[in-house]
Amino acid sequence: MTYDASAPEERGAVAGAESARTFWGRLASWPPYRALMGVVTASPRRQFLILVAFPVLWVLTQHLGPMLQMLRVSLTDAYPVAPGVEQHFTIVHYLKFFQDPLFWQPFFRTLAFAGVFTFCTLILTYPVAYFLARHVSPKNRMLLLLMLLIPFWVGEIVRTYAIMILLGNTGAVNLALKWLGLIDRPIPFMYTSFSMGVGIVYLTALYMLLPLYSALEKLPKSLNEAAADLGAGAWTRFRRITLPLTIEGISSGCTLVFLISTGFYATPVLLGGPSTTVFAETIAGFFHVAGDQWPTGAAFATIMFLAALIITAAFQPLMNALRKGDTK
Repeated sequence: MTYDASAPEERGAVAGAESARTFWGRLASWPPYRALMGVVTASPRRQFLILVAFPVLWVLTQHLGPMLQMLRVSLTDAYPVAPGVEQHFTIVHYLKFFQDPLFWQPFFRTLAFAGVFTFCTLILTYPVAYFLARHVSPKNRMLLLLMLLIPFWVGEIVRTYAIMILLGNTGAVNLALKWLGLIDRPIPFMYTSFSMGVGIVYLTALYMLLPLYSALEKLPKSLNEAAADLGAGAWTRFRRITLPLTIEGISSGCTLVFLISTGFYATPVLLGGPSTTVFAETIAGFFHVAGDQWPTGAAFATIMFLAALIITAAFQPLMNALRKGDTK
């Protein structure tokens, strides 16, 4: 008689499966559970409402709720309110922005930086997304995408410090230029708009790459092949076929990168200098002071948020017009 060592394990697995079936069977036959499922699945409309309730609740509590709270704080004369003091609503904090030109420079600088950095991110990531979607075999795409995603597994601060090490006077960039004989002394990359731009483009590249990759992957190769058979050159195929059919990916990526770029705080502080102060630093200053300046900071944050939304809303018709113009 031989002893089968795997028999106890097999018997344990079978017993576990039978126990699970027994549990779910008892749950399915439990009257309260059957009554609950009858109420939930009574009609397709009720199923839809229950399904959509969770994402709507998440948006209201985690996204819209904080924004509404910030708006409410911006309209109060003081926050937090001292005990026994009556709170009043006012728009004086919004008027402070329009009455003092000192705040305009970082505000418009932030919008300009966000626009320029968004364009640079698009130019740098489009070829990468095109290569992944059009020239890499499907079995290797996920591996290359995973390699591109690895740096984004760490936090913003860690990646920002990596840029500081890279662009420092003794960093890899200056050492490589010196080794090639192109410079004699280190180039001061740090604490300039260049270093801040490199950091923001690096931090937002993923938000541009994924929409572009998704749009390019769906593009049928037969369209470019047919255009090539008809005598269209590489630039003509890109301008008349590839670019118009990937406008949605470009629009989504640019919107994400622009909105994220307007709200960066830690990266401009660590990589920027006195001439690159952004509006997020101005807003943070109102929350860091000892006085009661939270309503002013909330009002300035609301102004920045609304300005970014207006610009992105105006950007969408422009992209649609570009698509229609290229497809004619």
